[in-house]
Amino acid sequence: MSASAGGEKQLIGHARPLMASFLRTYLVGAAFNTRGMQNVGLVFAMEPGLEAIYPDPEKREAARRRYLSHYNTHLFWTPLLVGVFLSLEDKISRGLFPPSVLESVKDTTVYTLSAIGDSVLSGSLLVFWSLSTAVLVAAGAGWAALAWGALWFTALQLFKLTTFLMGYKEGLRLISRLRQWNLINWGRRLKVINAFVLTLLLYQLWPADKNPAQWLAGALALVLFSWLVSRRHVSRELLILLLLVVWWCTPWLQKTLGSMF
Repeated sequence: MSASAGGEKQLIGHARPLMASFLRTYLVGAAFNTRGMQNVGLVFAMEPGLEAIYPDPEKREAARRRYLSHYNTHLFWTPLLVGVFLSLEDKISRGLFPPSVLESVKDTTVYTLSAIGDSVLSGSLLVFWSLSTAVLVAAGAGWAALAWGALWFTALQLFKLTTFLMGYKEGLRLISRLRQWNLINWGRRLKVINAFVLTLLLYQLWPADKNPAQWLAGALALVLFSWLVSRRHVSRELLILLLLVVWWCTPWLQKTLGSMF
């Protein structure tokens, strides 16, 4: 029997505890604490799988203690990590890996995925969903916005389930394959797309008697502000204050320039 076939058979045999562990990943943040962050929730999610892997209570207790140290990552990645951890625990229980391998995987993977999750998933993908939903609402397509949200919600659940199963079946191989997903560059592309969607939203929200020159000036100002914040590290608060001052002085400037010319 091939390695992949053996993994498939093992997955089917542990289907019930695996699904219990997956469902518990939705509650990882429920016991958040300032010392271990999400560690209590992680142990809670791992417990059904550990019971199937370690029938001996003493060995299960030793495995459980490996997850009581500090743990904190983006919640969208938790199912994948729980799947990988269960895969490693299965191999540790059969003597294929030493227990120390788990700590090295946690140290090098958890926080990397946390940063990717904050940048790509929360900082790009969720922003795209919220901006595109706002565009639909501004266009009067409320039902389309609702359906769009339901589609993304369903896609998120499928993403969690798929990555959980992949994590359990592939283990460390999946960690290596994550580099091939090129998520950082996809996040950058999404940020560019978000800029265009935001421009469309500003056009929709502009007053009915749109002045193309004013709209273009506002769009260019937004691009300039984004560049100053991201590249020159100018304070957002300072730029907002400058924008309010310009907006407040605009009628006076128009009146002054009109009287001069």
